[in-house]
Amino acid sequence: MAELKLVLSDPKTGKAYNIEAKDAAASALIGKAIGTEVDAAVFGLAGYKITITGGSDKTGTPARADLPGSGKRGLLITKGVGFHPKKEGERRRKTQRGCEIAPDFVQVNAKVTAYGAKSLEEIFAPAAPAEEKQA
Repeated sequence: MAELKLVLSDPKTGKAYNIEAKDAAASALIGKAIGTEVDAAVFGLAGYKITITGGSDKTGTPARADLPGSGKRGLLITKGVGFHPKKEGERRRKTQRGCEIAPDFVQVNAKVTAYGAKSLEEIFAPAAPAEEKQA
C-alpha cells in the first residue's frame, strides 16, 4: 500500500513535525488536492484539522497548486514552485506535478488550521528514557 511522509507545520510555534503515514493514514491523503482541509485524527492528532500545502514525488518533482490532476507536465514558467529566476524576464521549462496527491508521492506538506486539546509539543515529545537501575 501507499507510504508517505507528512511534514506538518505549526504556524503558532514555527516548528515542523514528521509523521510516517502508512496504509489507512496515507489513503486519507491520496486523491485530495492542495488546499484541501483534512481531519488529522487518522494521524493520531485528535481534534486537529490540517490543510495540504504541497508535496513532491519520488524524483523530487514538486506539486503545483494551480495545475489540475496528478500527472507530470513540462511547463514554461517564470516564477513559482520549483523555479527561482536568476535574471529578469527569465523563463524555463520545468517538470511539475498536478495538485492532486497520488500514490507515488513521497512527501506531503501540510499546516495546522484547527488545534486539538493537547499541544503538538506534548504529542511529539520524545519518550523519556527509562530510569537507570541502581546496582
